[in-house]
Amino acid sequence: MSSHDPFDDLAAELTALADFLDVPNPPPGDVASAVRARLEPTPETPTTPEVAPEAPGVSGARRHPPAPGRRDDERRPPAQRGRRPRWPIVTAIVLAVIAITAATPQGRAAVRAILHYAGIELRLSDSTPEPITTPTPLPGEHTVAPADLATQVRFPIKTPTALGTPERATVSDNGRVASMFWPGGIRLDQFDGTLSPYFFKSVGPPWPEDVPVEGVTAWWLGGEHPLGYLKREDGTSVPLRQAQPTLIWQSGTVGYRLEGAGTKERAAEIAAALLR
Repeated sequence: MSSHDPFDDLAAELTALADFLDVPNPPPGDVASAVRARLEPTPETPTTPEVAPEAPGVSGARRHPPAPGRRDDERRPPAQRGRRPRWPIVTAIVLAVIAITAATPQGRAAVRAILHYAGIELRLSDSTPEPITTPTPLPGEHTVAPADLATQVRFPIKTPTALGTPERATVSDNGRVASMFWPGGIRLDQFDGTLSPYFFKSVGPPWPEDVPVEGVTAWWLGGEHPLGYLKREDGTSVPLRQAQPTLIWQSGTVGYRLEGAGTKERAAEIAAALLR
């Protein structure tokens, strides 16, 4: 029985992106050229033959020919055979689409629901979204003792050492979301972070910015923005509140959103402590 490859879902997400872009047909030549320049290899980058990724700690291993009587792909670890590292490719494509689309009037008017990541749907637009003025709690949200969070949810709970013991905690939606709160408006949500989105964020400028954190690509949303959730039954969007600048990322099957840390650097520092 073949195992499900999450990258196939990502490929489908990127393919579906075309449905959300309504640009003139044919698209402006400068846009097509810019996209091609972002995604095609430069003259200095060899395209053939492709070099397989080196195993950690084995310098230059791919520069030597295979041992006599043994195929080169048999020397690779099983996880590397026939596989190419696709996260960098996916990230590069998403960044290219965001940057190039936002750089043209036609593109700015067309940007919609461009990215699903860490169980969050990012809805990008050229203008500042209307703020949410009437806060609404998550479904079934109730207060629990921070020490009891792990017994209330179906995924592992982590507490960032950089923040210490949370002031209070809540659980929502029958254990699907756990939230921790600290003084100063800092909030960490941990939730079932699958490719099927749970939260949504409506974002205008400034655009999301990718931030590397302990080998994970996180996204920094540097402005206030409307936050809501998607009902799992029918996908209906339910506005929650106006969120502060937020860092989002995923580790394993758990999604994270860290809100209210102040700066991108501080948020990345807190996230790094959580991932170690």
